This record gives sequence, structure tokens and C-alpha cells, in this order.
Amino acid sequence: MAADEPLVLGIETSCDETGVGIVRGTTLLADAVASSVDTHARFGGVVPEIASRAHLEAMVPTIERALKEAGVSARDLDGIAVTSGPGLAGALLVGVSAAKAYAYALGKPLYGVNHLASHICVDQLEHGPLPEPTMALLVSGGHSSLLLAPDITSDVRPLGATIDDAAGEAFDKIARVLDLGFPGGPVIDRLAKEGDPAAIAFPRGLTGPRDAPYDFSFSGLKTSVARWIEAKRAAGEEVPVRDVAASFQEAVVDVLTRKAVRACKDEGVDHLMIGGGVAANSRLRALAQERCERAGIRLRVPRPKLCTDNGAMVAALGAEMVARNRLPSDLELSADSSLPVTEPHVPGASHTHSHAHSRSHDHVHEISKDNLYS
Repeated sequence: MAADEPLVLGIETSCDETGVGIVRGTTLLADAVASSVDTHARFGGVVPEIASRAHLEAMVPTIERALKEAGVSARDLDGIAVTSGPGLAGALLVGVSAAKAYAYALGKPLYGVNHLASHICVDQLEHGPLPEPTMALLVSGGHSSLLLAPDITSDVRPLGATIDDAAGEAFDKIARVLDLGFPGGPVIDRLAKEGDPAAIAFPRGLTGPRDAPYDFSFSGLKTSVARWIEAKRAAGEEVPVRDVAASFQEAVVDVLTRKAVRACKDEGVDHLMIGGGVAANSRLRALAQERCERAGIRLRVPRPKLCTDNGAMVAALGAEMVARNRLPSDLELSADSSLPVTEPHVPGASHTHSHAHSRSHDHVHEISKDNLYS
């Protein structure tokens, strides 16, 4: 670990977890997370207003915990990175406001980065620098995407995405139908290990010869599983929960891995990176490994903790921005709930307009007092 590698703090608040990570180059120094998932569980999903309030309460303590864990001072940092989108608007705003306040107070450059690009870049903390180009399959509660990234800091190209439900969203909905609680992914993964993945022939969406080769659709699968369960209950029969979980999970990971391997072959890329919360699924990892080995493709999957939303992934991308001398964001940076993946980061338009920066500084000072310390 070289002392001249950039030391960057990253803030992630796109959904229900307040993540703060600190990296030096590609070395992880701290990964602090404060989750509000238990608060949302009784509602069966994430409530945006509750998530935003939880971020406000957790932000400063989580940053302080990360700095202590890393053994560094805030003034040692070379930059502050923050998820500026996509995600829940209110939740993103809390993180962006905090990042601007710290960047201004410390006199450090600010980098607003893309949530999806961060999920790709986090693999550098586990397996070293990303190959260029990188083929990435990102699967989470909000996204199911196949992306080609020739340069993770400036050039990310979408090859395919979900046209309806994301994979993680489908897991949550089926878990709700089975009365398994929220979030659904971990419990379905656990129960599926005791079930038969071939017990029920659930459909594989968008896998026909005329379908979009890299797009995903899980809405039809979700409906098919729900109707199958309803039919069993209507007939007074016991629902074989473990077999349903295993068969549903197999349908999801079959489609995900099949399309990802195809994209690698079509684009001539000899490796595949899988990220996002659903990448923690054990069957997805196993089937991806099996199919990649058969196709001569190297598989890169971060450890489960780095797959879910975290500040380390934001810090990793921020450090790469610093290392490659990318233009920092202005202090006028705003949250963008629909920020496209084609924008890995939001560069500043200008760093010379003193009047604009004066107004921005005043605004950030107000945010730091009224929001972070109230």
C-alpha cells in the first residue's frame, strides 16, 4: 500500500443503508454501515421517508466510526465521494448534502458518483484493478443490468436491463407471498438449499429466439409463482415452500447467468464481474462459476458484504477518479434519482465562478448545521 495512493471517503445513501467507506488506492481501510432494514421490515419494503430520517440520524456517527476504524483524520483525506444517483431521492439528498458539507469544511474535492458504477468498481478492493473493458452483471432490488465498462470512470455502456421487476424485487415479492418476511433474498436462498430446483417448471422470461438477448423480465415469473402458490392453497394443499423457493431461485439465476455468459462471448470479453445485493446469493455464484468455467471465462465476485450497498464501493470509485485526475464535482452537485449509468460520475461544469461558489458554500454551511447536527 503506497502512501501516495489517494485516500478517499465514500458515502452511500441510495436506499436504506447508511454506508461510509474509506480506501487508499485499492485497499479497503474501513467499511462502516448503519442499516435501517429492521425498521422497514414491518412494512414489507423500504419506506422512503423513514429511510431518509434514518440516514440523517446515522450520518455523522457512521462517518466518525469509519475514520476511527481506518485510523485516519478527516483532514488526511484526498477527496470525498458520494452516491448522487440513482436511488431514492430523499435518501440520496441526505448523503449528497453531508458530502458537500464535509468537502467544503475540509477544503477537499467532491466527487458525485453513480451507484451502479460503484457496484462494479468495488471489486477492485477484492481482486485488484479491473480489466478493461469489464463485463458486469449487476443484480439488486432495484436493478438487473448487463454493462460493458471500457473505463469505469468515464465510459460505461448498458447492454441490457430489466424491463419490469428487478431480480431482487422478485425475490422480495415471492417471499411476501410465502409469508417469509422482508428482505426476501437471504431467506429464499437459505430455504432453497433444502428444496428441489427441478420440482416445479417455472418460466424463464425473455429467453426466446426473438427476444432481446440481454434484457431481463421477472414479472411473468413472479406472477407464475404466485398463481401456483394460490392454486395450491385454494385446493387446500400444503405449499412445499422449500421446493418453491428452490425452483423460483433456479429460474432467476438460470436466466441471469445464461445472458451474462452470452454477452461475454458476443463481446469477446474473457471475464465476468457480478455485483449488487443479489450477487450474495449462493446459487447465483455457484451457477455462474460453473457456466463461466465451461465457457473459459474468469469470474470475479466480491465477498457478500461488498455486494450489498456500502460506502466502500463509493470510496473505491472516488479513489479511481482521483487517481485518473477526473474533474471533481461542483458544490452545486444535486441528487439525481434517475442518474443514467452512462454517467459514472458528475463532473463540475466550472471551478472559476466565485459568486456561484460563494452561494454554494453558504448553502452547504446551512445544511451541515441544520441537517447533520439536528
